[in-house]
Amino acid sequence: MTAPAQLTTLPTDERSAMPEITDEYMQDMLGKSKTYTAMLLRGTEKASGPDAEKIIWEHGRRNFALRDAGKLAIVCPATDESDWAGIAIFDATPEEVERIMADDPGINAGLFTYELHPVLGFPTSSLP
Repeated sequence: MTAPAQLTTLPTDERSAMPEITDEYMQDMLGKSKTYTAMLLRGTEKASGPDAEKIIWEHGRRNFALRDAGKLAIVCPATDESDWAGIAIFDATPEEVERIMADDPGINAGLFTYELHPVLGFPTSSLP
């Protein structure tokens, strides 16, 4: 079996360490995939305003609550100097995430905007 194109860009020692993935394995895994909602969170100019720190803290507190409630599967705040504030994967439909985000203090204060995208994921996926 020929290695997929994306693997050929890896150094030879890394390519040889990669497991071979069969078509059957891929079909099996794709059959186990589930729809999630990805959220791309972007900061606005208000995110550096005078009360922003307190509001962002409460936004974070809410994220912890959503995580503990099982709605927010993965949350990754951005740590660079770009206007991206973070990404999140919700175990919810885009419509449900719209309702969830309607109560977000950072959104309501105009500190953040967001985009939602339905995505496929695998229930056993996790961050290492």
